[in-house]
Amino acid sequence: MSRMSLHFSQRLKSVCRLRIIQQHMMSSQAGSDVLLERVGNAGVITLNRPKALNALNLSMIRQIYPQLRNWEKDPEPHLVIIKGAGAKAFCAGGDIRAVTEAGKLGESLAQDFFREEYILNNAIGTYQKPYVALIDGITMGGGVGLSVHGQFCVATEKTLFAMPETAIGLFPDVGGGYFLPRLRGKLGLFLALTGFRLKGRDVQRAGVASHFVDSEKTGSVSSAQAVAEVLESYQSESSVDKDKPFILEPHMENINRLFEASSVEQICENLKQDGSSFAQKQLETLSKMSPTSMKLTFRQLREGASMSLQDVLVMEYRLTQACMSGQDFYEGVRAVLIDKDHSPKWNPPTLEGVTESYLDDCFKPLGDRDLSL
Repeated sequence: MSRMSLHFSQRLKSVCRLRIIQQHMMSSQAGSDVLLERVGNAGVITLNRPKALNALNLSMIRQIYPQLRNWEKDPEPHLVIIKGAGAKAFCAGGDIRAVTEAGKLGESLAQDFFREEYILNNAIGTYQKPYVALIDGITMGGGVGLSVHGQFCVATEKTLFAMPETAIGLFPDVGGGYFLPRLRGKLGLFLALTGFRLKGRDVQRAGVASHFVDSEKTGSVSSAQAVAEVLESYQSESSVDKDKPFILEPHMENINRLFEASSVEQICENLKQDGSSFAQKQLETLSKMSPTSMKLTFRQLREGASMSLQDVLVMEYRLTQACMSGQDFYEGVRAVLIDKDHSPKWNPPTLEGVTESYLDDCFKPLGDRDLSL
């Protein structure tokens, strides 16, 4: 071997060794709650808090965002994949308890968490490479924001999707005001107000996921050259619930008719007047939700229907800060997540008590505290 080729060979080995070390460091620097790795031609993000159902915290956001930006500029990874560790969840939501404690104490986490989460949601929505979210398990709240805005959102038979925020005095955020009103008919408004849970193939049938594949096939997506073709072929091969209709199909006509209204009060009146078992069930569900949250959600989706994702996220940030300075969010988290008595005392306790002037204030710009994208 000539001196030049020997030198080249040694240099190549050094480069390879350096790359292996960098990849290892990238994983270990990420800490235990999120893993960032290069697998084949993909950058892979693994939400790694399985005991907490991979709930998203600020530390995870601060690790994912810069890595996403780096991979976007780097010609090497052809796609980015995000998945959850463990068998139960992709991501069951944001770390709401920590945000609640911070909000009570007036600490900055109540602003920082939502601000940085929404900046990450926007980065996903505008990503310049294929972004593939494998929502193989529970996917709620913050997990929805990490998945639905990317190019590919892949559901499996294990997927459980919901936006249950009206039950905790919040609203379906993380861009819910953008994608929910774009689902067919009044389906998005129905899901937003009731927190209805969709499972498996129904998540795709509703228009939330772009594809449905068998859970066992998700592991081989990272080696795919043409992601769209592979996902289409996996989808066509899957026989899981293929012959079952969309769970809400028999009710879509009623959903479109009953949820076609100019206010939440009118929706409740429609349900009352209808009297069918389906209508009664929805009325019972809505009666448990925060009246303030339902009215915020109704206006959020109505306005978001004609906004860009960026404008929706700016609007939603304003709403989070209104919720942080209100009462229902803290009461909802107490009733559902802390004491688990499921008996929240909403204030005001009725829809009529939530005034238009209060809602107007919630949607007002925050000046130099507004979200900047």
